[in-house]
Amino acid sequence: MKSHRQELWFEVPARRAFLNITGEVEAAVRASGIQEGLCLVNAMHISASVFINDDERGLHGDFEKWLEKLAPEKPHSQYAHNRGEDNADAHLKRTLMGREVVVAVTGGHLDFGPWEQIFYGEFDGKRQKRVLIKIIGE
Repeated sequence: MKSHRQELWFEVPARRAFLNITGEVEAAVRASGIQEGLCLVNAMHISASVFINDDERGLHGDFEKWLEKLAPEKPHSQYAHNRGEDNADAHLKRTLMGREVVVAVTGGHLDFGPWEQIFYGEFDGKRQKRVLIKIIGE
């Protein structure tokens, strides 16, 4: 079995954003040379997420509203974690959206269902963070 490891680095200028990283992940699959296997994509920071969904602006706005209702950023004083920090909401949002995704690799391509795309969710931006891509197979 072969494996391929690659990192993506992001420095989002806003506190929160959703970035479509499907193209970067597909490029990693091509670079791996793996035809049949699995591709793991995970956020390597506890205030960011990787998830699969539709690339539709209205849906992304709905995510933002939903997440802000469930884990509002302010007031910062509502969270014990924020004694000395201001990102407790980002940790909670990451928990809701998930840490990683695993996608089958079939015929050298990501094997998606209709409309599926891979996204990086940033919940505490303005600094460098990374995403790990690990592909295993033959």
